[in-house]
Amino acid sequence: MSNKYNNDITDFGFRFVKKNEKTLMVFNIFSSVATKYDLMNDLMSFGIHRTWKRRLIKYSEVSYGHHVLDIAGGTGDLTVYFAGLVGDQGVVVLADINDVMLKEGRKKLRNLGLIRNIFYVQANVEALPFLNEKFDCVSMSFGFRNVTEKERALRSIYRVLKYGGRFLLLEFSQPSSGFLNTLYDIYSFYFLPKLGKLIVNDADSYRYLVESIRMHPSQDIIRNMMLNTGFCKVEYLNMTGGIVALHRGYKFN
Repeated sequence: MSNKYNNDITDFGFRFVKKNEKTLMVFNIFSSVATKYDLMNDLMSFGIHRTWKRRLIKYSEVSYGHHVLDIAGGTGDLTVYFAGLVGDQGVVVLADINDVMLKEGRKKLRNLGLIRNIFYVQANVEALPFLNEKFDCVSMSFGFRNVTEKERALRSIYRVLKYGGRFLLLEFSQPSSGFLNTLYDIYSFYFLPKLGKLIVNDADSYRYLVESIRMHPSQDIIRNMMLNTGFCKVEYLNMTGGIVALHRGYKFN
């Protein structure tokens, strides 16, 4: 069954489920892994995810006094960087649909002494609870593939961006080399679920992670989705052979 034949059906990894069920299913997965989320990111990527996120920060053009929304921000890896860039006159909103992940992020950032210019909001990216043209930059890191209505999410992000604002999307993508793709499949389908079972006692959540990456739209499809939403100067940068792609688009309308 394909969701193109039924508007009420969407993908959940390699399964198809009702759209109104997917959000809760994703919520339960991240609630299960929240306390070990940072550790698993380091183990799964051999720490390379930090390089990917630093590249996003570099391309964000965020500076002193800016207002930034880190949506699906989880445990706040990007928020840490943004808070230092915007300074006392700026604001960073760490938002996530999952309150368990949000609590982990708040705890981590407060332990780092970051308390002055950061706000925490539980929010669904498909219907952001913010005023129009509020933010200079919106970032989303490794959360887009879990969104049920991706076009609706992009419209919501576009609405809250200021004129001239930027949207940065970092997400797993499609390797550019067939050989690399084969190695990536072997690593993903055989190693990652076993690692999830060992560290979090949850192989199923990391099996979903792998499947959701394979079902995620390609770099060019996401670029076209952003253009159709109204974003300008849309471009993407492949990293680590296309395993991850960084998308960037501007609001000039």
